[in-house]
Amino acid sequence: MPEISGKRVAILATHGFEQSELEVPLKKLREAGAKVDVVSLEPGEIKGWEKKDWGRPVPVDRTLDAVSPQDYDALVLPGGQINPDLLRIEDQALDFIKGFWTERKVIGAICHAPWLLVELGILKGRRVTSYKSIRTDVVNAGGKWEDSEVVTDQGLVTSRNPGDLDAFCGKLVEEIREGRHERRAA
Repeated sequence: MPEISGKRVAILATHGFEQSELEVPLKKLREAGAKVDVVSLEPGEIKGWEKKDWGRPVPVDRTLDAVSPQDYDALVLPGGQINPDLLRIEDQALDFIKGFWTERKVIGAICHAPWLLVELGILKGRRVTSYKSIRTDVVNAGGKWEDSEVVTDQGLVTSRNPGDLDAFCGKLVEEIREGRHERRAA
């Protein structure tokens, strides 16, 4: 029996997501038994970024205006430079993310995606990693940045780059299996 059978996970992304940072968690979480929806701002498809050019399109399962954090057990935020930068100026996306945090649900953020958590003030006092170019942003937001492949802190799972996706997905599955997390003050 899959490890997280019956659990629901949202992957929030828009154009410019790092290709592997959406596709690998999508595949691994489904293999672990989760029902996973790609959620975006608009219906249709979103196009990824792969290395130095546009990647493959991925179908959008649900639009942001048709979902709420109550529909899911966990949230995955792929990185890439473009994707989180576009999402962090969208109030609806920020409200969606904040709802997961408020409800003590698991949030996974890869590479540049912690920019979204910086925007929401979620990182203060939390152990976290990210792509090295946003380290200063994370630290300035009060995060305790670590140069580690994956860092977990009370249901918050962060990964520094796409090369760490197997470890990231493993920790994400573990956190989802555990369920809601108490978020003691940092």
